[in-house]
This record gives sequence, structure tokens and C-alpha cells, in this order.
Amino acid sequence: MSIFYYLASCDTCQRIMNDLNLPDSVKKREIKSDPLTENELDSLHALSGSYESLFSKRARLYKERNLKEANLQEADFKKLLLEHYTFLKRPVLIHNGEVFIGNSRKNVEAAYNALHHS
Repeated sequence: MSIFYYLASCDTCQRIMNDLNLPDSVKKREIKSDPLTENELDSLHALSGSYESLFSKRARLYKERNLKEANLQEADFKKLLLEHYTFLKRPVLIHNGEVFIGNSRKNVEAAYNALHHS
């Protein structure tokens, strides 16, 4: 199953969702109204290789809590990701066992190619 994790209030997520032209077979999951469970986060971790790769250092709370100064470890990233949805780097697409995290142009192109050329 393919899943697209996004935040409805995020203009970038909305733009990427349109750019990807998501097939109907991709389940869309809004993370504010339906937050990730620990099992789902662990599955994302298994695909990505680390909790840090799933973590957004651009999140407002990251700056407000001065987390840049903290020496965060994998367990800390996991705890923060489960604590608040804004810590998830968005959007996240899982498709055919691959994970595409974030909004870089290269990543969005790779996700598009995976969705439409596989």
C-alpha cells in the first residue's frame, strides 16, 4: 500500500500533492487530524534508516525549544516525532517499499518517477 503523509495547512504539501498527481491507489493521511502511531513511526524508521532523517529541524517548536543546542539522539528524535506532528519532515510518501521524505526538488522528482514510471 502507498501512503502520502502530509499536513493540510502546509502550502508546500498541497503543492507537492498536486505536482505528484497522486494516483487513487495512494492513501492520503493528514498527520494533524490523524497522527502517526508508534508502530507507523517504527515502520518509517525501518525504511528511512533513522528517526533523524524523518525529523524536521525547520519546525517552529524546534526553534522555540532551542533544540539545536541539545545533543539529540535517535531516542530523542523518536520521542519528539511522537509528541508533536510538526516535527515530521513533510511530506512523506511510501511507495513500493521506498520512502521519500521532505520537499527537495530532487526528492519530489524521484517520488513522481516512482509513482508514474514503475
